[in-house]
Amino acid sequence: MTSNNKHVVPEAKAAMEKFKMEAANEVGVNLKQGYNGDLTSREAGSVGGQMVKKMIEAYENSIK
Repeated sequence: MTSNNKHVVPEAKAAMEKFKMEAANEVGVNLKQGYNGDLTSREAGSVGGQMVKKMIEAYENSIK
């Protein structure tokens, strides 16, 4: 099975990693660089949810 998760702008990878680490820190999940397959579904979901929440907030602030 191959992954199709490719960044449209390859230079954005570092920014996305930083964003993910910040979101994880905000919800109390200890991410490490590289493999994080040992996270529970709840931990991974809380990081993703926090990222979406922050993206929605940024969008809402940009249209005001």
